[in-house]
Amino acid sequence: MTDVSSDATPRLPRGVRLRRDEVRDQWLLLAPERVLHPDAIAVAVLERCDGVRTVTEIVDDLATAYAAPREQIETDVKAMLADLQVKRVLDLA
Repeated sequence: MTDVSSDATPRLPRGVRLRRDEVRDQWLLLAPERVLHPDAIAVAVLERCDGVRTVTEIVDDLATAYAAPREQIETDVKAMLADLQVKRVLDLA
């Protein structure tokens, strides 16, 4: 698994979009020839992946928003981002 730097700025690459399917009442991560169905937590992370905020800033924001232990959030977020990068639906700059 790829190690994710705390200074990385994750963003969705060209051609990949996070969209809400109102008909089915679910979120979709649309990529060329693929559709992923992220859960609510993944959506919260992906909405913050704007190519401006660093992983540290995203983790801090989530820890505040969910009043959860920062260390656990950081571990989970980095694992998720690494997985999405391997699947080629997320860029880490």
